[in-house]
Amino acid sequence: MELHKLFESQYKQLEEAIDEIAERISKLGAISPGTFKEFLDLASLKEHPGKNPLQMDMIRELLHDHESVIKALRKGVDDCEDKYDDKGTSDFLNNLMQDHETIAWTLRRYLK
Repeated sequence: MELHKLFESQYKQLEEAIDEIAERISKLGAISPGTFKEFLDLASLKEHPGKNPLQMDMIRELLHDHESVIKALRKGVDDCEDKYDDKGTSDFLNNLMQDHETIAWTLRRYLK
């Protein structure tokens, strides 16, 4: 039950982040993806259908995914500052990165 609550909490955080990301995209004058197919086409993390990992393996996989997102966000922060001189998006991505770092830290505690 503890893991269920942990995963549910993370799901809700990610759901909020999706709305904030779509809003940021719109603020920049672009159209945010709105279909599942569009999200899948743009996703850097891939699904593993039919795979039902044990609890600790699930935590490891989730941690790996968050660490991958953190790396991508770090690059995005650098690109926004260096290539695009977009401090607003840089700040936005930095906040997202910090949220993912907190989630990763929480998951690491379960693996100790």
